[in-house]
Amino acid sequence: MAVVAHPDDESLGMGGVLARYAQEGVHTYVLTATRGQRGRYFDNSNRPDDDAVGRVREEELRCAVRELGVSELTLLDYRDGDLDRANPGEAIAAIATHLRRVRPHVVLTFDQFGAYGHPDHIAICQFATAATLAAADPAFADPQGAPPHRVAKLYYMVHDQAKWDAYQAAFKTLISRVDGVERGVVSWPDWSITTRVDTRAQWPTVWRAVQCHRSQNAIYAKLATLSETDHHALWGSQAYYRVFSSVNGGREPETDLFAGLREA
Repeated sequence: MAVVAHPDDESLGMGGVLARYAQEGVHTYVLTATRGQRGRYFDNSNRPDDDAVGRVREEELRCAVRELGVSELTLLDYRDGDLDRANPGEAIAAIATHLRRVRPHVVLTFDQFGAYGHPDHIAICQFATAATLAAADPAFADPQGAPPHRVAKLYYMVHDQAKWDAYQAAFKTLISRVDGVERGVVSWPDWSITTRVDTRAQWPTVWRAVQCHRSQNAIYAKLATLSETDHHALWGSQAYYRVFSSVNGGREPETDLFAGLREA
């Protein structure tokens, strides 16, 4: 299960692994906290109200998860840009309830830096991490009465400098301005990345999913001129930090999010 903040996070960030494992026959799930209501709408020259933008982005998201082969999409009802002000107990309980219902082996979410300091990304990292603990806790009162579920592996999506260079060359310099402070991308050193998954075979699938998000990508003229080499740089590998695992560990780099689980 990928737990993300906005429509397009699932494709731009995690599309390669979602497509790869879906093609292998793994049941894949996406939980998205907001509908991206405050996001860009094409060039913003004829932007409708936030709720209308949210409806467009929801349809784009549904298009993308179909392309990626995702088994199920769940949308929570938080407002784009307000996720870090959501009631933590409610948000954690909502995610934990879905974890108990779906019972995934592996959970993916953003890292603690929110990729480039985005408050919604940081919030979903905190909520998803706490929810994996709540879902396993017998004291957590599940409104559906589902039994506890212990996630076997939790991963944070991370990027090294080469991947950030590829993203920013294709899109733009990614920044967040929060409380008067400009935040930029956070690159993880190579030695800290525990897991690299080869998704070169899936790049055409990811690219189709990315293209579903038309309202967000319309201003990026460079996307139309990407070469196959560019696509490989963007979508041909995915890097993660293994936050915890109950089935494996150690210093040896992983090439599979299910390492340890297949053997078990």
